[in-house]
Amino acid sequence: MSVKRISVLSMFVIQLSAQVIAIKAGFIVDPATATIKQNQIILIEQQKIKTIGSSIDLTQAQQVIDLSNSYVMPGLMDAHAHLSFGIPPYYKTNPDWEMYFLKESSAYRALRGMKKAIEALESGFTTIKDIGNDANYAMIDVRKAIETGYFVGPTLLNSGKIIAAFGGQSKGFSPEQGPFWQFEYIDADTPDEIRKAVRVNLYYGATTIKLVADNDRFFYSEEELKAGVDEAHRAGVTISIHVYGGQAATNVINARPESIEHGTNLTDKQMEDMKDRGIFLVGTDFPEEHLKAMGSSDQRAKKTAKDVVDRLRRADKIGVKMAFGTDVILDLPGKTRGQMNLDYLDVWQAAGVSSAKILKCMTTNAAELMAIQNERGALKQGLFADIIASPDNPLSDIQTLKQVHFVMKDGKVVKQN
Repeated sequence: MSVKRISVLSMFVIQLSAQVIAIKAGFIVDPATATIKQNQIILIEQQKIKTIGSSIDLTQAQQVIDLSNSYVMPGLMDAHAHLSFGIPPYYKTNPDWEMYFLKESSAYRALRGMKKAIEALESGFTTIKDIGNDANYAMIDVRKAIETGYFVGPTLLNSGKIIAAFGGQSKGFSPEQGPFWQFEYIDADTPDEIRKAVRVNLYYGATTIKLVADNDRFFYSEEELKAGVDEAHRAGVTISIHVYGGQAATNVINARPESIEHGTNLTDKQMEDMKDRGIFLVGTDFPEEHLKAMGSSDQRAKKTAKDVVDRLRRADKIGVKMAFGTDVILDLPGKTRGQMNLDYLDVWQAAGVSSAKILKCMTTNAAELMAIQNERGALKQGLFADIIASPDNPLSDIQTLKQVHFVMKDGKVVKQN
């Protein structure tokens, strides 16, 4: 079977937005309701879905795409990415790995980020929230290049630099090294400094905010966290807060951001409080294979993977809102970034989360978390035409997403068998 892949070069010149495109969909999947409609036609014009129905006149379309044997659904979303990162495997065994930031220019990392974004798109990820470690705002320029039309890539939401207590997430460096982490982080140690950090990121083009509530030495007070949340919300953007558990997590929950990132050590009570307050969990649930590739011993990787599955199972049972996020920061030989993202499906299934719910977390829920549900995340009239197709029903077998054979982004065909 031949696969049609549209090169980056051709993406500069292909102009499909003026065409009317019809997709003959054998099965349209609605992740929000876990239902399927058969034998539908999707009409696309000017990047958006014009109408969907079973008896649409195809003569008005300049192009007809036949997906009559496929399951058609909205594009996938990754709510926690670091696209400019491509750390070699086993980085944790190298004591100097944190100096990685200083060994590559922001331009080089932006080019890597562009490549990883395209890889993710080809696996069906049409929207990605890139939250931090963005090479001194370089990934914001990647987003601008996509929006300008220099190349076709996923919709990107960027947080700019991560806001954290002094030192960011680095540790153990002498004063002579200087604050090298400031290429990746904004040091903020009072409520006013946190507010200013939010404003600095927004000035440089951030469209969402990320804050680290706990690192190895410090964790933010409730007052400090509320300052960050308030400043982001006053500016009309969402905020995600990195936290693992303990008192720091309680402080975060009381501050009421849109989401908690990671939450590895959350208690049932904390997740119940999140549910009551509508706070999303983006668990970034690492597969055991990835943990080993980071440099964790087999024993430690196995334990961490078990803990991740347990927390995910508890979150599913409690009913806390969840969105799919990966946190991939390394490269694995022979795998694209999109393929690595899809490895996470195995973890969700191991936790007993149903295929239908996983798909909802990758589409409907992620769109709600990012506050773009009126633009993307569903196949509805007036929404952007971010569309993928798989050979089998994802509501009953989520693994079929590893075989996505059609990807459309804003009405442009990116991949088609």
